[in-house]
This record gives sequence, structure tokens and C-alpha cells, in this order.
Amino acid sequence: MLTPKQHNLLIFIDEFIKQNGHSPSFEEMKAAVGLKSKSGIHALINSLEERGFIKKLAHKARALEVIKLPKTENTPLEPEFSANDNGEAEFSLMVPLYGKIAAGTPIEAIANPSEYIYIPKSFSTSSELYALTIEGESMVEAGIFDGDTAIIRRSDRADNGQIVVALVDNEEATLKVLDKKSGNEVWLLPCNKSYNPIKLTADRLKIQGVLYGIVRKYS
Repeated sequence: MLTPKQHNLLIFIDEFIKQNGHSPSFEEMKAAVGLKSKSGIHALINSLEERGFIKKLAHKARALEVIKLPKTENTPLEPEFSANDNGEAEFSLMVPLYGKIAAGTPIEAIANPSEYIYIPKSFSTSSELYALTIEGESMVEAGIFDGDTAIIRRSDRADNGQIVVALVDNEEATLKVLDKKSGNEVWLLPCNKSYNPIKLTADRLKIQGVLYGIVRKYS
């Protein structure tokens, strides 16, 4: 198993090499995983190499080759410790963040994770989770605000009244309340009187997950 920082660094190195054709610098790796020292990056790289995930290329400065990637969906990550307000240690979970989701007008469909984030251990579940950043104000009456992070339980099914990630026409994703009407009609309901429901037929809709929780940062 990998720790979240090991996992984050490995994914960052792999994506950086694919996009740029060479390995990232120590400064870029430090920024990617939130470390301040090169020694911390050295330790992570050494641990990844020992586990067979990467290989240092001889005769090339900081040249790395990714040998394999972890199977994130099936392989649990080693939890890291964090401290709660009482100074007590508790575990954090790491989930993929798939960018923004519209709480307003539907936006472009979710693709690959942009990064991985930590969430409290209280979100622990046997189901697969992922995260989305809320954009828009159509769900404010449900306590979901612009800039919040929505934690989503991955599922292709949902019940009436549940808040879902809805993929419309395989192109646009939005966060709304599911309301299945009679026949083939489905409404996606906002929780803001300033927005109108989205009305469509069931064949145009795919459920991508059900809202599991909200994480909010206070400035």
C-alpha cells in the first residue's frame, strides 16, 4: 500500500512526464505534494523505487521512469495521521478530485481527476468516493454553496429526492435533486427558487453518483 503523499507524487510524476516528456524538478515535486524540503522528496522517491513503482535512470540528472501505477479503485491507501481540534490523532482519507461540478447550468462532463484531496475519516465507507468542487448557486437552499467540495458516492442508481451527479447527453454534468416522473420523464431540481428545473427523458440521463457529504473551508 502507498501513503497518500507517495500516491500523489507518483501520479504527479507520471502525468508530468506524459505532458512534458521529462521528469519534474524537485521544486515542482515539492509544490505538488506540499513538502518544503528536498530530503522529503528523496524519501518518497526512494520508497516508490523500493516498491517497484518507479526507477531512477542512470547517467541522467533527476530522470525517473514510472514502472507501474497503483490500482486505486481496488487497493486501499495507507492512512496518514492528522490532528483534530482536541489534538487527538485521527486518520485522513484521500479521494480523487474530478474538477468542478455545476450547481447552476450544466458544465462539461467530468473526465480525469485533477488531483487528490484529503477528507476526514468520518467519511469512511465501503463505497468508492470521489470529490467535485461546486460551481454555482442553484443548491444553496440545500446548504451547498459555491466553492464547497462535494463528496460523492459513486453509483449509477439513485432514489427520488436524492442529490445526484447527473450526466446529461454524455456531455454535461450537474448536481441536482433527482425527481423521476411518470413514464419516461425525469426532472433535475435545483434548490434555489431563482433556477428552473431541467426536464429531460430518462434516456438522456446517466447517474454518476449520489451526494455523500460536503467539505467547506472557512477563511
